Amino acid sequence: MSLAAAPLSPEARGRLMRHATYASVAVACVLIGGKLAAWIVTDSVSILSSLLDSLLDAAASLVNLVAVRQALVPADDDHRFGHGKAEAVAGLVQSAFIAGSALLLFSEALHRLWAPVAIEQGEIGLAVTALSMVLTFALVQYQRHVVARTGSVAIGADRVHYMSDFLLNGGVGLSLLASMWFGIDLIDPLCGLAIGAFILRGAWTIGAQSLDHLMDRELPEATRNRILAIARAHADVKDVHELRTRANGSSIHVQIHLEMDGSLSLLRAHAAADAVEAAIEAAFPGADVIAHMDPDNIVERHRPTAA
Repeated sequence: MSLAAAPLSPEARGRLMRHATYASVAVACVLIGGKLAAWIVTDSVSILSSLLDSLLDAAASLVNLVAVRQALVPADDDHRFGHGKAEAVAGLVQSAFIAGSALLLFSEALHRLWAPVAIEQGEIGLAVTALSMVLTFALVQYQRHVVARTGSVAIGADRVHYMSDFLLNGGVGLSLLASMWFGIDLIDPLCGLAIGAFILRGAWTIGAQSLDHLMDRELPEATRNRILAIARAHADVKDVHELRTRANGSSIHVQIHLEMDGSLSLLRAHAAADAVEAAIEAAFPGADVIAHMDPDNIVERHRPTAA
């Protein structure tokens, strides 16, 4: 999970995430119109593959838009940890959409291998492909910025499949050039098969990341080590144990036990725990942190693992 590089208020984080979903839907709609026209005049399976991908991109981006809006809904009495898991659900839906587009592409490409069709008016296809690459590249760069600032799972998944689109469009352009310049019609369906395989790989990546979030997989080791270092830096904390972390959409949840001198007053120990929680929350904006205070040299029951 990519965590925010600089502090952002919840309002600013939500605004960035919503803008990213609007941008992806808009780009998908523009590309659908252009690719549909190009496919009608060229009858290229590569352009068809790109059109199918854009249709599913639009559907996935709409799902993403709804999921992000839901994920940004504040915690309530029935959802005390918030609604961030909606982002991971959207990621699973996106992976299904992307896998479906790959299967449709395989079917059409195999048919064209059996009965090759010459590409017509390839210049139009090339123009649409170039437009697709420019728009998709701009969207991917914007999404990269948003993910870096918010750590959004859903936007990150969207970025993965739009990056796949960028490479897909590059393959489409190459296949059109090969057919136009060298008359090799088989390049078109072969390119479609290669693109389909790449799309399936992207679907697997998105699905695996979404499942990690839904199954509360621990945050990366580097993130956990940073949290441990922050906790141990407090003067009253002798050591820590039972660090538990998980992602919840673009935010994280942290539970940690702080070992302190048993002779400390409850008031001072409580103040130390509050300070550690505040330091972790400052390092990871939007984090929900719970610090438990333990006397040092006490062996607790049910300690699952050491930090």
